[in-house]
Amino acid sequence: MQQARLVIITGLSGSGKTTAARALEDEGFFVVDNLPLVLLPAFLELNPPLGTSNSNLAVVVDVRNQQYLQDCQEVLSGIKAAGHQVDIFFFDANDDVLLRRYSETRRRHPLPTRQGVAESILCERELLIGLMAMATAIIDTSWMTPHQLRAKTLQLVYGDEGGHPLAVLVQSFGFRYGIPPGADLVMDVRFLPNPHFIPELRPSTGLAPAVRDFVLEQAATRDFLDKFLPLLEFLLPHYRQEGKSYLTIAIGCTGGRHRSVAIAEHLRGRIRSHELSVEVLHRDVAKG
Repeated sequence: MQQARLVIITGLSGSGKTTAARALEDEGFFVVDNLPLVLLPAFLELNPPLGTSNSNLAVVVDVRNQQYLQDCQEVLSGIKAAGHQVDIFFFDANDDVLLRRYSETRRRHPLPTRQGVAESILCERELLIGLMAMATAIIDTSWMTPHQLRAKTLQLVYGDEGGHPLAVLVQSFGFRYGIPPGADLVMDVRFLPNPHFIPELRPSTGLAPAVRDFVLEQAATRDFLDKFLPLLEFLLPHYRQEGKSYLTIAIGCTGGRHRSVAIAEHLRGRIRSHELSVEVLHRDVAKG
């Protein structure tokens, strides 16, 4: 049996387990929903995606398989004894919030009773008391947004590192050909002096040192960057904290060959950090 990092996601129905599972799946975890715990040892041993020492697995366990809950302590003890790192995240919320969430989604509770959802929640708490007692962390999601719940899950797994870096795409484009679909931030730099009107610079692009220097040495460019870069320094960490995985910053000029290209290349070096993965794409640089 290969050693694995195992996260058990459990808790009350409607408390946010699905959001937590999707957050870990986005981070590269192999996520299995509603797998009976008694099958976990065999799954760890036989599943091909878990064939390396740094495998990450998350399993959602709840009352949908209530007949196996009584065996949870024995099964998890055996898994730990085999050398696997096991964390149990128990998601909870107060009863009023759970009732409201069921009312809003109109979903059936997995433990239907004649007395209604309130009685079902009470029964569910009793069935999960053993897993709650074993939990590595208990997360009250009563007043969390989905983004906050996702961030909390990643914090529990990675600590202050917070998971994978935010993937930032800086894309230059020409307004002549339309704004890139899916752009999150669009900045128009057509107010900058245009190298197109300088005969010796017109054939080149913003990738050429002469064009780059012309654009970046303009007083308007320096003033713009002095304002725009602090704005990005403020925005990017907040986008990451809200759970955004990808962000596209579109920089546009008239044709997408000179000013936007030079600015996009400059931003590549200025916003790179350990919390960001930065790529640059020049959509229209080869167009006439």
